[in-house]
Amino acid sequence: MKKTLKLATTISLLTLLLASCSSTSAKSFTTIEEFQSQTLNWKKCYKEFECATLMVPIDYTEFTTGTFDISLLRYKAADEKNRIGSLVVNPGGPGGSGVDYAYNAQYIFDPEILDRFDIVGFDPRGVSRSEPIDCYTDEETDASYAADSKIDNPQEFALAVADAKEFVAKCLKKNKHLTHFSSAETARDMDILRAALGDKKLNYLGKSYGTYLGTLYAQFFPDKVGRMILDGAIDPNISILDQNISQAVGFENALYAFIKDCASFPNCPLPSDKQSASDAITQLFQQAANNPLPQKEARAGDDRVATESILVLGTASALYDDTEGWPKLRKAIIQAQEGYGDTFLQLADIYSGRQENGKYITNELDSGAVIDCLDWRGNQIEEELQQNTEIFKSKAPVLGPYLAYAGLACKYFPEPTKDSLTRSTNKIKSIVTTPILIVGTKRDPATPYEWAVGLNKIIKNSILISLDADGHTGQGRGSECVDEAVNTFLLTQETTKANFNCKLD
Repeated sequence: MKKTLKLATTISLLTLLLASCSSTSAKSFTTIEEFQSQTLNWKKCYKEFECATLMVPIDYTEFTTGTFDISLLRYKAADEKNRIGSLVVNPGGPGGSGVDYAYNAQYIFDPEILDRFDIVGFDPRGVSRSEPIDCYTDEETDASYAADSKIDNPQEFALAVADAKEFVAKCLKKNKHLTHFSSAETARDMDILRAALGDKKLNYLGKSYGTYLGTLYAQFFPDKVGRMILDGAIDPNISILDQNISQAVGFENALYAFIKDCASFPNCPLPSDKQSASDAITQLFQQAANNPLPQKEARAGDDRVATESILVLGTASALYDDTEGWPKLRKAIIQAQEGYGDTFLQLADIYSGRQENGKYITNELDSGAVIDCLDWRGNQIEEELQQNTEIFKSKAPVLGPYLAYAGLACKYFPEPTKDSLTRSTNKIKSIVTTPILIVGTKRDPATPYEWAVGLNKIIKNSILISLDADGHTGQGRGSECVDEAVNTFLLTQETTKANFNCKLD
């Protein structure tokens, strides 16, 4: 259950090859100023878009290490005469593609924003088309998602440790600069992008994990912050253990909300009271652990079965979106009770980006794991991990046990570079900059509301919009109150002087 924004299934994701685009022929930049002064060679692509490549240093402490190529996609402002500037976007992750997100600009933003801003998406270093981190094959990724994620005994723990070590070994073998994919370095890349775009300040919309990138940018470059919106916020100062516990509770509460909503439908496959319904879901997971569910209508060449972990992943996927996800979860449970796992597999595929041909749209599993390890490396010994299982069980009985060992591979990952750019040495006490708009959804399962409250306290001058709703993030989800505030802020940089509340319309 990663901290990512999942696009609605009605919005198509694309697979782009941007190898034909380049930023400049120079490969020997030796100063930040030279990187910032590079000329982006925009080329027309995909009818309404432009593509380019940005060069950034692999190592910000040693430029001679070389450069990474960062893929860009731009949707140009319709009203060039009244253009405000660029609006850089990131949908979440870690591992989410900003290029894919910008490709869907017309679905995400209102026309007045598209008139006045160039919408610019970038794939962060290590993600998708930007020097992608490559650890697992597609077949190994399938196996990883399906593998047992609920560790119940010493034998299962030993197997999980072996799998974690094998993953790290594969990553180290196949990726030369594995310790240079941190979010801190990506935040520095964003300032090179800002300068190369010709903008004096960075206008930015970050969702979910994208809020963390925005927070780091605001810490590093407070004088370069323009119109910044952080939606589905992450508190940068909580530990990875507390993050995982908070997410477990968030998804558990979202599950209870789904159960309550399900009871209002005549075809609800669950008992009407919360405890009995929770027990029924837990039993369904356990049955799949013992006997994975086959597909009733499997596509040719797809012989996968829905394991216990696939059911959990599919459930989490559905809980991101109460509008489209909850009806699919009802259908998935009905099918599972009949002995089939088709819809649970479909929900899991939506989450993971798996296509019908077995290929994955992005490298989100690999890149997300590596970036998380660089950003949030924990220091717990194996015995503590096992003890923490009881905390997860007590706080989130249904879904908590599946998050108790999240990030296990980080214990066997190389230590990140110990310098001022490294997240592990970067405790953020306060950020003072121009006003920043923060959006927190009160029953957000993936980025719990209290994280937005915490970030609001850290970023002085920030305004917190609290959306009374289920689901992940707030902008573009049906609240005129939120969308109007976001649009007004982007167009005028004006907002209220106090935090305020919104509801869905």
